Amino acid sequence: MSIKRKIWIGIKVIITVGAIWLYIRWKDASNYGGQRYKEPFRIAGNLYYVGTRDVTSYLLAGPKGHVLIDGGYPGTAPMIIKSITQLGFKITDVKILLNSHAHVDHAGGLAQLQKASGAQLWVSENDADIIESGGASYRNPGPLNLLMHLGIIGYPAARVNHRFKDGAQIRLGPIELTAHVTGGHTPGATTWAIPVQEGNRKLLAVDMCDLQLPMPQSIFNWNYDTQIQKEFERGFKTLRSLPTDIYLANHARTYSQKRKLAERSIAKDPIAPFIDRQGYLDDINKAEKKFIQTIKEQKQSD
Repeated sequence: MSIKRKIWIGIKVIITVGAIWLYIRWKDASNYGGQRYKEPFRIAGNLYYVGTRDVTSYLLAGPKGHVLIDGGYPGTAPMIIKSITQLGFKITDVKILLNSHAHVDHAGGLAQLQKASGAQLWVSENDADIIESGGASYRNPGPLNLLMHLGIIGYPAARVNHRFKDGAQIRLGPIELTAHVTGGHTPGATTWAIPVQEGNRKLLAVDMCDLQLPMPQSIFNWNYDTQIQKEFERGFKTLRSLPTDIYLANHARTYSQKRKLAERSIAKDPIAPFIDRQGYLDDINKAEKKFIQTIKEQKQSD
């Protein structure tokens, strides 16, 4: 065998090994997103945290069954089930599954959780098709949707049992949640308003949906269309109108969960650190400021 051929074979071996290594790393990222198990805890009343290190999931426990908000990554569904069990509940008692938005880190585990629980899945009408397609959306760049349809990327498609509009109320026994569609991040991004009772105190917990601008629809056009702009503007207005007491979000870091848990460990009132209306409003203001600046730059470049 010639030296030239040996070199060429060596290069191909290196490329193949590198491709396999990258695939393994990518597969792990798409399945777990770097998430690790986190000890579950009660937030207030019948509201519990059952998410992972940063990607959140919330359980509302009730005598007629439980409600679970968000399914995490495909690979973290077993962690959510473990957390529910560790709190003394059963996954089979989860009767309703809800979702904040149709991205892999929040919808990727819904199919597995639905299968394990037998629960009915409720999704906003503008995100339902995305979840049933495993992540494909008309707002994704074309190449991304192609890879999803080929099964190279994406997440397990879940069966949506009920589609709802903005303002829908979901009830299960004494549990009641209101869906506020605050689109933009995805077409049907949903913020959940959750009344909870802690002793004699009636509080409103709000699981605010992500306010980050989505990736551009085209790699050749990074501008956001009028529809997305209107969705964000409406969302900011809706969020400010909610009388939020307990501020929650789709990512633990968004609402400073680590700091609040540290404060709770020394607080006389364990609920007090999570009552954070000012932090809630501050984050809305920051997101709106960034949004306005982005749109301003977009108009200047037109």
